Amino acid sequence: MPIRRLAAMPVHRLWLPLRFAPGRRLHPSRLPPAAVQNVGTLSSVEKVIVSWSGGKDCALSMYEVIVRGEYEVAGLLTTITPDSDRVDMHDIRHGLIEKQAEALGLPLDMVMISSHTSNADYEPSLADVLKRHRDAGVTGVLFGDLFRADLRMYRAVNCARLGLKAIFPLWKRDNLQIMDAFISSGFKAVVTSINANRLEPEFVGRTIDWDFLRSFPTTANVCGEWGEYHTFVYDGPTFTSPIRFTVGDTCDREDLFHRFLFCDLIPA
Repeated sequence: MPIRRLAAMPVHRLWLPLRFAPGRRLHPSRLPPAAVQNVGTLSSVEKVIVSWSGGKDCALSMYEVIVRGEYEVAGLLTTITPDSDRVDMHDIRHGLIEKQAEALGLPLDMVMISSHTSNADYEPSLADVLKRHRDAGVTGVLFGDLFRADLRMYRAVNCARLGLKAIFPLWKRDNLQIMDAFISSGFKAVVTSINANRLEPEFVGRTIDWDFLRSFPTTANVCGEWGEYHTFVYDGPTFTSPIRFTVGDTCDREDLFHRFLFCDLIPA
């Protein structure tokens, strides 16, 4: 694929979003029997929203709380950059995030922020959205973070200010076990972006599978927790059907410290 060079884009902290509709639940047709039972009895557990990037860690986090019956997933919350109409860093088109929500049978809400927005500007907009869901009965926000204490603290503090819990189902789990669980559970994902200072260019656009793990360098975190790569999940046990897309150009983008490659996914 040809590589197009783009202007540098500031990197900001991704928090993520949802348009709440009471009573919406995950489609049970592709879940394990235990999870189907849990979906049917969700009225007895707390409601949460998922901080949704479109990638593998938030998808696996949501799947695990459904299987364990710990929470009712009330919707997805995503941050979209209107300048590009994409999820920043993952570089996933808004339209593909909407297709994920449709396949999951969940409402989607969005916080729209400029790529140049600081956390100080972003947090009031996020708070307004979270207050609305809190007032509708949501008690917590689900995150896919794995081990970065700085991100966990940032998210927990912002939630606590609003009387919400920050929930981290994958926290401190062995990273290879996380990847094994993702693949073995039947999820399908493609790498949408990489930090080219950490990974070779051929990793962008690759499918997350056993071959991906076998070829992954030992010098990088296999889950991409330090920003080595980001993904788009297009199928899995929580999806009613796979999301169709085509692979477009690869874009090259740099900031002061890093070079990134982005693989454009186009809704089919």
